[in-house]
Amino acid sequence: MLEVIEEKMPLITVENLVKTFQIAQRQSGIWGALKGVVHRTYHTINALDGISFTVAPGELVGYIGPNGAGKSTTVKVLAGIMAPDSGACEVLGRMPWRDRIATVRGIGVVFGQRTQLWWDLPVIESFDLLRDIYSVPRESYQKNLAELIAWLNLEALLNIPVRQLSLGQRMRCDLAAALLHAPALLFLDEPTIGLDAVSKLAVRDFIRKLNRERGVTVILTTHDMDDIEALCNRVIMIGQGKILFDGRLDDLRTRVSTERRLIIDLDDEHAEVKDAAVTIISRDGHRVCLSFDPDHVPAAALISRITAQHAIRDLLVENPPIEEIIARLYSQSKI
Repeated sequence: MLEVIEEKMPLITVENLVKTFQIAQRQSGIWGALKGVVHRTYHTINALDGISFTVAPGELVGYIGPNGAGKSTTVKVLAGIMAPDSGACEVLGRMPWRDRIATVRGIGVVFGQRTQLWWDLPVIESFDLLRDIYSVPRESYQKNLAELIAWLNLEALLNIPVRQLSLGQRMRCDLAAALLHAPALLFLDEPTIGLDAVSKLAVRDFIRKLNRERGVTVILTTHDMDDIEALCNRVIMIGQGKILFDGRLDDLRTRVSTERRLIIDLDDEHAEVKDAAVTIISRDGHRVCLSFDPDHVPAAALISRITAQHAIRDLLVENPPIEEIIARLYSQSKI
Protein backbone atom coordinates (compact mmCIF):
# COMPACT_ATOMS: atom_id res chain seq x y z
CA MET A 1 0.00 0.00 0.00
CA LEU A 2 1.43 3.37 -1.02
CA GLU A 3 1.89 5.93 1.71
CA VAL A 4 0.03 9.15 0.97
CA ILE A 5 2.06 12.25 1.86
CA GLU A 6 -0.05 15.34 2.44
CA GLU A 7 1.61 18.51 1.21
CA LYS A 8 0.70 21.86 2.66
CA MET A 9 -0.69 24.33 0.17
CA PRO A 10 1.31 27.60 -0.05
CA LEU A 11 -0.05 30.50 1.98
CA ILE A 12 1.30 32.89 -0.65
CA THR A 13 1.63 32.26 -4.38
CA VAL A 14 3.11 34.95 -6.63
CA GLU A 15 3.47 34.44 -10.40
CA ASN A 16 5.01 36.98 -12.80
CA LEU A 17 3.86 39.98 -10.78
CA VAL A 18 4.41 43.34 -12.50
CA LYS A 19 3.91 46.83 -11.09
CA THR A 20 5.12 50.05 -12.72
CA PHE A 21 4.95 53.68 -11.68
CA GLN A 22 5.02 56.82 -13.82
CA ILE A 23 7.26 59.49 -12.29
CA ALA A 24 6.97 63.04 -13.59
CA GLN A 25 10.25 64.59 -14.72
CA ARG A 26 10.98 68.29 -14.57
CA GLN A 27 13.92 70.25 -15.89
CA SER A 28 15.67 72.71 -13.60
CA GLY A 29 15.15 76.45 -13.70
CA ILE A 30 12.23 78.72 -14.58
CA TRP A 31 12.09 77.66 -18.24
CA GLY A 32 12.13 74.03 -17.21
CA ALA A 33 9.19 74.67 -14.89
CA LEU A 34 7.21 76.48 -17.60
CA LYS A 35 7.95 73.74 -20.10
CA GLY A 36 6.70 71.18 -17.60
CA VAL A 37 3.36 72.97 -17.35
CA VAL A 38 2.85 72.81 -21.13
CA HIS A 39 4.31 69.39 -21.80
CA ARG A 40 5.06 67.05 -18.90
CA THR A 41 7.34 64.06 -19.46
CA TYR A 42 7.32 60.88 -17.40
CA HIS A 43 9.82 58.21 -16.47
CA THR A 44 8.63 54.62 -15.99
CA ILE A 45 9.92 52.69 -12.97
CA ASN A 46 9.54 48.91 -12.87
CA ALA A 47 8.92 48.43 -9.16
CA LEU A 48 8.08 44.74 -9.74
CA ASP A 49 9.33 43.16 -12.95
CA GLY A 50 7.80 39.69 -13.19
CA ILE A 51 8.59 38.29 -9.74
CA SER A 52 7.49 34.79 -8.71
CA PHE A 53 7.74 32.90 -5.41
CA THR A 54 5.70 30.86 -2.93
CA VAL A 55 5.63 30.87 0.87
CA ALA A 56 4.53 27.78 2.82
CA PRO A 57 2.68 27.85 6.16
CA GLY A 58 4.99 28.36 9.12
CA GLU A 59 7.90 29.89 7.23
CA LEU A 60 9.82 32.92 8.46
CA VAL A 61 11.16 34.56 5.31
CA GLY A 62 13.52 37.51 5.05
CA TYR A 63 12.64 39.75 2.08
CA ILE A 64 15.62 42.00 1.45
CA GLY A 65 16.98 44.45 -1.09
CA PRO A 66 18.32 48.01 -1.43
CA ASN A 67 16.12 51.09 -1.27
CA GLY A 68 13.77 51.20 -4.25
CA ALA A 69 14.17 47.47 -4.95
CA GLY A 70 10.43 46.74 -4.66
CA LYS A 71 10.13 45.35 -1.12
CA SER A 72 7.40 47.66 0.18
CA THR A 73 5.55 47.48 -3.14
CA THR A 74 5.45 43.70 -2.83
CA VAL A 75 4.08 43.91 0.71
CA LYS A 76 1.41 46.41 -0.36
CA VAL A 77 0.28 44.15 -3.21
CA LEU A 78 0.20 41.07 -0.96
CA ALA A 79 -1.75 42.99 1.68
CA GLY A 80 -4.32 44.20 -0.86
CA ILE A 81 -3.34 47.87 -0.50
CA MET A 82 -2.21 48.07 -4.11
CA ALA A 83 -3.18 46.27 -7.34
CA PRO A 84 -0.46 45.06 -9.75
CA ASP A 85 -0.43 45.82 -13.47
CA SER A 86 -0.31 42.12 -14.38
CA GLY A 87 0.48 38.70 -13.00
CA ALA A 88 -1.22 36.41 -10.51
CA CYS A 89 -1.15 36.46 -6.74
CA GLU A 90 -2.99 34.51 -4.05
CA VAL A 91 -2.78 35.14 -0.30
CA LEU A 92 -4.65 32.69 1.92
CA GLY A 93 -6.41 31.43 -1.23
CA ARG A 94 -7.67 34.88 -2.26
CA MET A 95 -6.64 37.62 -4.66
CA PRO A 96 -5.83 40.26 -2.02
CA TRP A 97 -6.73 43.46 -3.90
CA ARG A 98 -10.07 42.03 -5.04
CA ASP A 99 -11.06 40.31 -1.78
CA ARG A 100 -9.43 42.85 0.47
CA ILE A 101 -11.83 42.69 3.44
CA ALA A 102 -11.73 38.90 3.57
CA THR A 103 -7.96 38.89 3.13
CA VAL A 104 -7.14 41.38 5.89
CA ARG A 105 -9.02 39.24 8.41
CA GLY A 106 -6.29 36.63 7.99
CA ILE A 107 -3.22 38.87 7.87
CA GLY A 108 -1.42 41.36 10.09
CA VAL A 109 0.77 44.20 8.82
CA VAL A 110 3.28 46.32 10.72
CA PHE A 111 5.08 49.24 9.03
CA GLY A 112 8.01 50.36 11.19
CA GLN A 113 7.56 54.05 10.41
CA ARG A 114 3.76 54.12 10.69
CA THR A 115 1.34 53.16 13.40
CA GLN A 116 -2.22 51.81 13.34
CA LEU A 117 -2.81 53.03 16.90
CA TRP A 118 -4.77 56.21 17.61
CA TRP A 119 -2.31 58.91 18.64
CA ASP A 120 -4.29 60.55 21.45
CA LEU A 121 -5.95 57.43 22.89
CA PRO A 122 -4.58 55.11 25.56
CA VAL A 123 -3.21 51.89 24.06
CA ILE A 124 -5.99 49.69 25.44
CA GLU A 125 -8.66 51.85 23.76
CA SER A 126 -6.91 51.44 20.41
CA PHE A 127 -6.91 47.70 20.99
CA ASP A 128 -10.65 47.74 21.79
CA LEU A 129 -11.37 49.73 18.61
CA LEU A 130 -9.41 47.21 16.54
CA ARG A 131 -11.41 44.39 18.14
CA ASP A 132 -14.59 46.05 16.87
CA ILE A 133 -13.12 46.72 13.41
CA TYR A 134 -12.13 43.07 12.98
CA SER A 135 -15.31 41.79 14.72
CA VAL A 136 -13.27 39.56 17.02
CA PRO A 137 -15.47 37.62 19.49
CA ARG A 138 -14.96 39.06 22.98
CA GLU A 139 -13.85 35.78 24.55
CA SER A 140 -11.23 35.17 21.85
CA TYR A 141 -10.10 38.79 22.07
CA GLN A 142 -9.58 38.67 25.83
CA LYS A 143 -7.63 35.41 25.63
CA ASN A 144 -5.46 36.66 22.77
CA LEU A 145 -4.90 40.06 24.40
CA ALA A 146 -3.82 38.49 27.69
CA GLU A 147 -1.24 36.34 25.89
CA LEU A 148 0.13 39.26 23.87
CA ILE A 149 0.37 41.47 26.97
CA ALA A 150 2.40 38.77 28.70
CA TRP A 151 4.65 38.04 25.70
CA LEU A 152 5.37 41.71 24.94
CA ASN A 153 5.35 43.01 28.53
CA LEU A 154 2.63 45.60 27.85
CA GLU A 155 0.87 45.71 31.23
CA ALA A 156 2.36 49.06 32.24
CA LEU A 157 1.66 50.65 28.84
CA LEU A 158 -2.05 49.95 28.38
CA ASN A 159 -3.37 53.19 29.89
CA ILE A 160 -0.72 55.50 28.41
CA PRO A 161 -1.66 57.63 25.36
CA VAL A 162 0.18 56.44 22.27
CA ARG A 163 1.86 59.82 21.73
CA GLN A 164 3.67 59.43 25.08
CA LEU A 165 5.25 56.05 24.23
CA SER A 166 8.87 55.65 23.26
CA LEU A 167 9.59 54.21 19.82
CA GLY A 168 10.39 50.79 21.27
CA GLN A 169 7.23 50.79 23.41
CA ARG A 170 5.08 51.82 20.46
CA MET A 171 6.56 49.11 18.26
CA ARG A 172 5.67 46.45 20.84
CA CYS A 173 2.12 47.83 20.98
CA ASP A 174 1.90 47.89 17.16
CA LEU A 175 2.95 44.23 17.04
CA ALA A 176 0.18 43.36 19.49
CA ALA A 177 -2.34 45.44 17.51
CA ALA A 178 -1.50 43.53 14.31
CA LEU A 179 -2.12 40.20 16.06
CA LEU A 180 -5.28 40.85 18.06
CA HIS A 181 -7.41 39.06 15.43
CA ALA A 182 -5.02 36.06 15.41
CA PRO A 183 -3.88 36.24 11.77
CA ALA A 184 -2.15 33.28 10.12
CA LEU A 185 0.20 35.58 8.19
CA LEU A 186 2.19 38.59 9.40
CA PHE A 187 3.99 41.16 7.23
CA LEU A 188 6.70 43.14 9.02
CA ASP A 189 8.17 46.08 7.11
CA GLU A 190 11.25 47.43 8.93
CA PRO A 191 9.91 46.56 12.42
CA THR A 192 13.19 47.37 14.22
CA ILE A 193 14.07 50.63 12.42
CA GLY A 194 15.31 53.23 14.88
CA LEU A 195 15.09 50.92 17.91
CA ASP A 196 17.81 50.68 20.55
CA ALA A 197 19.65 47.40 21.12
CA VAL A 198 17.42 46.23 23.99
CA SER A 199 14.21 46.93 22.07
CA LYS A 200 15.56 45.18 18.97
CA LEU A 201 16.31 42.05 20.95
CA ALA A 202 12.83 42.12 22.51
CA VAL A 203 11.15 42.43 19.10
CA ARG A 204 13.32 39.65 17.62
CA ASP A 205 12.55 37.31 20.52
CA PHE A 206 8.84 37.95 20.09
CA ILE A 207 8.89 37.31 16.33
CA ARG A 208 10.80 34.06 16.87
CA LYS A 209 8.38 32.93 19.58
CA LEU A 210 5.34 33.88 17.51
CA ASN A 211 6.58 31.84 14.58
CA ARG A 212 7.61 28.78 16.59
CA GLU A 213 4.84 28.58 19.18
CA ARG A 214 1.86 29.94 17.26
CA GLY A 215 2.98 28.82 13.81
CA VAL A 216 2.38 32.28 12.35
CA THR A 217 3.95 32.70 8.91
CA VAL A 218 6.14 35.82 8.83
CA ILE A 219 7.45 37.90 5.92
CA LEU A 220 10.16 40.24 7.24
CA THR A 221 11.52 43.12 5.15
CA THR A 222 14.46 44.95 6.68
CA HIS A 223 17.82 46.60 6.04
CA ASP A 224 19.10 45.28 9.36
CA MET A 225 21.02 42.16 8.41
CA ASP A 226 21.34 41.19 12.08
CA ASP A 227 17.54 40.71 12.06
CA ILE A 228 17.82 38.43 9.04
CA GLU A 229 20.69 36.40 10.47
CA ALA A 230 18.98 36.02 13.85
CA LEU A 231 15.54 35.02 12.55
CA CYS A 232 15.43 33.76 8.97
CA ASN A 233 16.52 30.49 7.40
CA ARG A 234 15.17 31.50 4.00
CA VAL A 235 15.98 34.75 2.22
CA ILE A 236 14.41 36.27 -0.88
CA MET A 237 16.51 39.07 -2.36
CA ILE A 238 14.98 41.56 -4.77
CA GLY A 239 16.74 44.22 -6.84
CA GLN A 240 15.38 46.50 -9.56
CA GLY A 241 12.07 44.66 -9.35
CA LYS A 242 13.57 41.19 -9.99
CA ILE A 243 14.23 38.24 -7.69
CA LEU A 244 18.02 37.89 -7.42
CA PHE A 245 18.11 35.04 -4.91
CA ASP A 246 15.66 32.73 -3.15
CA GLY A 247 17.06 30.14 -0.77
CA ARG A 248 18.81 29.42 2.52
CA LEU A 249 21.02 32.05 4.11
CA ASP A 250 23.98 29.64 4.09
CA ASP A 251 23.51 29.09 0.34
CA LEU A 252 23.55 32.85 -0.17
CA ARG A 253 26.94 33.04 1.53
CA THR A 254 28.29 30.18 -0.58
CA ARG A 255 26.99 31.72 -3.78
CA VAL A 256 28.93 34.92 -3.17
CA SER A 257 32.08 33.56 -1.51
CA THR A 258 33.43 30.61 0.50
CA GLU A 259 35.59 33.00 2.51
CA ARG A 260 36.01 32.51 6.27
CA ARG A 261 37.65 34.75 8.84
CA LEU A 262 40.22 33.74 11.45
CA ILE A 263 40.59 36.28 14.25
CA ILE A 264 43.63 35.77 16.49
CA ASP A 265 44.95 37.59 19.56
CA LEU A 266 48.74 37.41 19.55
CA ASP A 267 50.95 37.52 22.63
CA ASP A 268 53.37 39.73 20.73
CA GLU A 269 51.54 42.66 19.12
CA HIS A 270 54.51 43.28 16.83
CA ALA A 271 54.67 39.73 15.47
CA GLU A 272 54.19 39.38 11.71
CA VAL A 273 51.73 36.76 10.51
CA LYS A 274 52.90 35.32 7.21
CA ASP A 275 51.08 32.53 5.41
CA ALA A 276 50.43 32.20 1.68
CA ALA A 277 46.89 30.96 2.32
CA VAL A 278 45.67 34.05 4.17
CA THR A 279 45.03 37.73 3.57
CA ILE A 280 45.28 40.18 6.45
CA ILE A 281 41.97 42.09 6.62
CA SER A 282 42.79 44.28 9.61
CA ARG A 283 45.11 44.62 12.56
CA ASP A 284 44.55 46.39 15.87
CA GLY A 285 47.32 45.89 18.41
CA HIS A 286 47.39 42.24 19.45
CA ARG A 287 44.32 41.35 17.33
CA VAL A 288 44.69 40.29 13.70
CA CYS A 289 41.82 39.43 11.34
CA LEU A 290 42.73 37.02 8.54
CA SER A 291 40.73 35.94 5.49
CA PHE A 292 41.08 32.42 4.05
CA ASP A 293 39.32 29.97 1.75
CA PRO A 294 38.46 26.68 3.55
CA ASP A 295 38.34 24.92 0.17
CA HIS A 296 42.09 25.59 -0.18
CA VAL A 297 43.17 25.26 3.43
CA PRO A 298 41.00 23.69 6.19
CA ALA A 299 40.56 25.86 9.27
CA ALA A 300 42.18 23.22 11.51
CA ALA A 301 45.30 23.06 9.33
CA LEU A 302 45.61 26.85 9.20
CA ILE A 303 45.23 27.16 12.97
CA SER A 304 47.92 24.49 13.50
CA ARG A 305 50.35 26.35 11.23
CA ILE A 306 49.81 29.72 12.89
CA THR A 307 49.92 28.41 16.48
CA ALA A 308 53.19 26.64 15.61
CA GLN A 309 54.69 30.00 14.59
CA HIS A 310 53.19 32.33 17.21
CA ALA A 311 52.02 32.35 20.82
CA ILE A 312 48.24 32.85 20.70
CA ARG A 313 46.04 34.22 23.50
CA ASP A 314 42.73 33.52 21.81
CA LEU A 315 41.25 32.78 18.38
CA LEU A 316 37.89 32.70 16.63
CA VAL A 317 36.73 31.36 13.25
CA GLU A 318 33.66 33.05 11.76
CA ASN A 319 31.88 33.92 8.52
CA PRO A 320 32.26 37.39 6.99
CA PRO A 321 29.55 39.80 8.21
CA ILE A 322 26.29 39.23 6.33
CA GLU A 323 26.30 42.92 5.33
CA GLU A 324 29.46 42.32 3.31
CA ILE A 325 27.94 39.30 1.59
CA ILE A 326 24.81 41.24 0.63
CA ALA A 327 26.86 44.21 -0.60
CA ARG A 328 28.95 41.92 -2.81
CA LEU A 329 25.84 40.35 -4.32
CA TYR A 330 24.40 43.81 -5.00
CA SER A 331 27.66 44.73 -6.69
CA GLN A 332 27.69 41.55 -8.79
CA SER A 333 24.08 42.25 -9.86
CA LYS A 334 24.96 45.90 -10.60
CA ILE A 335 22.16 47.37 -8.47
